Amino acid sequence: MAFIVFSVLIIFMAFMEAAIPYLVKRTVVFGVTVPEQHVTDQRLIHYKRTYSIIVAAVSAASFAYFFFWYSRTNPAEEQIVLYGMFIQFGIMILSVALYFFYHGKATRLKKAENWGENVKQVKAADLSARTHDEMLPWYVFLLPMIITVGVLIYTIIKYPVLPDQMPMHWGIDGKPDAFTNKTPISAIQMPLILLVMQVMMMAMNLSQKRSGIKVSATNTTGTRTRQLALRKYSSWFTFLTSLLLTMLFVFFQLSTIHEGLAGDAMTFAIPMIFMLLVLVGTIIFAIKVGTAGNKHTAPPAEGIEDYDEDDYWKGGLFYFNKNDPSIFVEKRFGVGWTLNFANPIGYIIIFVPLIIVLVLSFL
Repeated sequence: MAFIVFSVLIIFMAFMEAAIPYLVKRTVVFGVTVPEQHVTDQRLIHYKRTYSIIVAAVSAASFAYFFFWYSRTNPAEEQIVLYGMFIQFGIMILSVALYFFYHGKATRLKKAENWGENVKQVKAADLSARTHDEMLPWYVFLLPMIITVGVLIYTIIKYPVLPDQMPMHWGIDGKPDAFTNKTPISAIQMPLILLVMQVMMMAMNLSQKRSGIKVSATNTTGTRTRQLALRKYSSWFTFLTSLLLTMLFVFFQLSTIHEGLAGDAMTFAIPMIFMLLVLVGTIIFAIKVGTAGNKHTAPPAEGIEDYDEDDYWKGGLFYFNKNDPSIFVEKRFGVGWTLNFANPIGYIIIFVPLIIVLVLSFL
């Protein structure tokens, strides 16, 4: 089963990494702002195509080796996990290295061709966009939190009948494979961690809802469509992920309280279903956002272009802009959101919950 799980993860990662250049904004190529009239430059198209071919080819070769190695050696589960993780990290490292290589080439090309010189840079605003914003309100995220609080209370009530050894980790087959002594903290550790994660997701959704809707002066309709799609689908994806995590954690917690609650088949199936739903949801989210607005193109505007924010993006990946009140902004490489690292509130939203989770994990 470990082979099947890691095969799915490797294929998913390979697909997502290879597709990234075609899912980002048209006017951003490897983290570099490109004027609308130059997005079809054959050199940029060549950069994107070559990146995707290399990532796809190396990933396919790695997976073929993984399959051949597994079929010939019949390895232990620990070896499968090790090799599977190694291949995933290898694909990730390769994609990052290629990104920086082509980021440098795109930067030099832009400078050599003087793109953006002798034109007026303007910022555009669409004051009516928020009336069409379909992000979920913050209180919707209270639903999985209420469920978690209920399980937390139920666990406290059932504390006397809990097993002396509390599960701390679950294997790929859905069965616990690491335990700790029962204490008041270890008994409620999982619901507490889940609750912290749910609060973080709610805070992220609220912060993204308050972030600015950035549109292009040269293609207002297309960028407006993409921004609204990003906000809508990321909100729904975050909520559904929170709900799925709640169902998974609650299942594990109730299985601990009531031994024999589910058979081996269900114990294995539920984590697999969770993984597949999250992966499929990620693909749907990426395609929906990545293709949004592509049908709305505009002829190149004469004498003007969008305000160039390249100076605020370090390496095209990390956004630092003290003048932007947004906590989260759209990624330049990848689909979704990234922090405005110049806004300290973002650190609180992301890193404080992670620290709390780590502290609870080691208690």
